[in-house]
Amino acid sequence: MSADYDRYRRALAGQRLPAAFVDLDALDANLADLRRRAGELPIRLVTKSVRCVAILRRALASSPQFQGLMCYSPAEAAWLASLGFDDLLVAYPSIEPDDLRAVAAQVRAGRTIVLMVDGAAQVQRIAQLARAEGIVQPLAIDLDMSSDFPGMHFGVYRSPVDGVDAALALAAEIARHPSLRLEGLMGYESQVAGLMDDVPGQALKSAVIRLLKRRSIPEVNERRRATVAALKAAGHALRLVNGGGTGSFESTRVDTSVTELAAGSGLYVPTLFDHYRAFSARPAAGFAVAVTRSPRPGIVTCAGGGYPASGPGGADRMPRPWLPEGCTLVATEGAGEVQTPVRLPAGVSLAPGDPLLFRHAKAGELCERFKALLLVEGGRVVDTVPTYRGDGQCFF
Repeated sequence: MSADYDRYRRALAGQRLPAAFVDLDALDANLADLRRRAGELPIRLVTKSVRCVAILRRALASSPQFQGLMCYSPAEAAWLASLGFDDLLVAYPSIEPDDLRAVAAQVRAGRTIVLMVDGAAQVQRIAQLARAEGIVQPLAIDLDMSSDFPGMHFGVYRSPVDGVDAALALAAEIARHPSLRLEGLMGYESQVAGLMDDVPGQALKSAVIRLLKRRSIPEVNERRRATVAALKAAGHALRLVNGGGTGSFESTRVDTSVTELAAGSGLYVPTLFDHYRAFSARPAAGFAVAVTRSPRPGIVTCAGGGYPASGPGGADRMPRPWLPEGCTLVATEGAGEVQTPVRLPAGVSLAPGDPLLFRHAKAGELCERFKALLLVEGGRVVDTVPTYRGDGQCFF
């Protein structure tokens, strides 16, 4: 057995399994690495990839370079504001009346919550509600940062605002409403930030992705710069221009129009962030399931473990056996809701009750499966903190 497995096995002894955990030593190292990679730019923490109030507070307290939160739901932003967080940017448009009223209540109380828009219909609905609530609602425009190459759309289908003209038109619509204020722009280049480009055993695919990234980066950076310049020339004062993600700090910070970077997955480092040429980080989060039986020599079966990630269905969305090293899922079964069979490498044996450690494919989604996170530091569990689920919160 490896020293890492033995360390976690000792730390988790006596804990009820399955259990999710965060290694604070690895987390703090990842936070320091993000600060180094960001250079002089502040970093906004992406809550979707964290989903734990205690971890958000720890990250913000670790350095003044971490400033503000990027939320995935207006209701989430309102709830976090009620807990004392401020400077909240909601990254996805929403026109749910109850959620917007919750945001309005926090804005009236003096919190800063910026809502995202990419269309006139959203603007008009938010303006109507803000007027009824007696507030001036700050907004940000979501700028599409995909690249279209001949025969290929490189990126995600996100915002219809694809450049200067569309951004100016939307900004003009916002300016028509006294109950609204344009405060920022977000340009998230997901095809750069969220695609691994140095995957072992996928040399050709990785080379193609690196080539596409090299073609995309200057084009999208220039589009973001030109859009910001046009908005400012038209008289729109932007407090923030948000860009990038964990996988694109090095290329996003080159864009001088960007005032802040965003990062979330870089805290926990799930398996979809294992293989980037520009950086490497330490896994800081995982979950442990208990071995319950051994149906065949070299195979053990664990209780639970079926926690797939969102996105296109495939093996890369499955949780991955982590420790002991060399364990693999059984291809015909994968990770199951109530049981997960795992092949053991030669020389490794596990008995009923032993923990088998997994890593999730995406960061914060693991917290939707657990009410608490065990915090491991110095090789022992030092605290147990609630996830969003443990706090009774579910925003979708």
